[in-house]
Amino acid sequence: MPTPASQIRLLLIEDVPQVAQYVRGLLNSQAAIRLLDVVTDGRQAVPLVSELRPDVVIIDALLQGKVKGLDVAQQVRQKGINVPVVILTVPQKPVQVAPDRGVDRVLTMPFSGYDLVNLLQTLSAERQASGAEGSSRVYSIFAAKGGIGRTTIAFNLAVTINQQSGLKTVLVDGSIQYGDMRALLKVPHEAPSILDLPTDRIQESDLSDVLWRDPSGIDILLAPPRVEMAEMVTSRDVDKVLSILRRVYQVVIIDTPTALSDVVLTFLDNSDALIHVVTFESTVLYNTRAVGETFRAIGYPVDKIRYLLNRADSAGGMDPKSIAQALGRDPEFHLSSDGRLVVESNNQGVPFVLANPQAAISQELARVAEALTEGAAGRLPAAARR
Repeated sequence: MPTPASQIRLLLIEDVPQVAQYVRGLLNSQAAIRLLDVVTDGRQAVPLVSELRPDVVIIDALLQGKVKGLDVAQQVRQKGINVPVVILTVPQKPVQVAPDRGVDRVLTMPFSGYDLVNLLQTLSAERQASGAEGSSRVYSIFAAKGGIGRTTIAFNLAVTINQQSGLKTVLVDGSIQYGDMRALLKVPHEAPSILDLPTDRIQESDLSDVLWRDPSGIDILLAPPRVEMAEMVTSRDVDKVLSILRRVYQVVIIDTPTALSDVVLTFLDNSDALIHVVTFESTVLYNTRAVGETFRAIGYPVDKIRYLLNRADSAGGMDPKSIAQALGRDPEFHLSSDGRLVVESNNQGVPFVLANPQAAISQELARVAEALTEGAAGRLPAAARR
């Protein structure tokens, strides 16, 4: 069964530095909550909530300035932004819960880290259960070594999910520096990329002019066309883009490169699961163990990472049990080898799952797609499906 998002994305509207620092300190010791930003001016709050679409917003009722805290909460609700709002206050200034005015919960100072995390997790769970927003799923396809089929799998998995489940799917080329999808799909050099999105406030309407529509039926957000342009993409840009994509698409597939830069980690942090590709190669297993230690240090839960053994029928002289020994468990998914089909399809820029849907590798990838999207279509509104 697919796991829920591993992190709750929080936006804090707070103009008292000591309070903001206190909240940061409570959240630093755990990985369940990710603080997106601290907004100190109530006038900037609503546009940023609309742009980032956090999972929960905390607003200080005693916010100073031209726009007070309760006014911000009401403006968020009037905008139709479906996000739970927690009002922060003190015992001397009690606030009543009033969802129609944007007050979903009240948190009174002083509060503990347990109080804060428990409240945010409860609100996030209620929001996901309602199915109104947050129903989209983000999967990063990752590998600790290049050349083992990561990009090909990402492309074909996105196509399979779109074709098989009817869920609206977008593919993100997370290989920002080299643009692997551009090469695989033979996209024209002048095709728009993530850099063509606005840098300040990204709106849903901006996507239609930037996304590349592949003949297979999926939309693709491409990486920049030149290597030196990669440094122009920031982690904040990635946060904004993925927030918009979550609202427009039911499934987001990200092809992430091997190197763990700040941008790549932002892709991974925003993912509901990492599909970690491995093969029967000693260097792959060595690198996989090494990056696994990094993921544990970051605080990724074990069930966020799912292993996919590519070329599972080509052990290359290795003991098949070595995979489970290296990973600490058996891989969740397996794909067999079909070099001729895969290479010919890649050279033509078409997905192998459409070139030969009956091939063993296509059928195996269909089972991967089914496992990742199990139950998703039934929980989404009819308008969200193709």
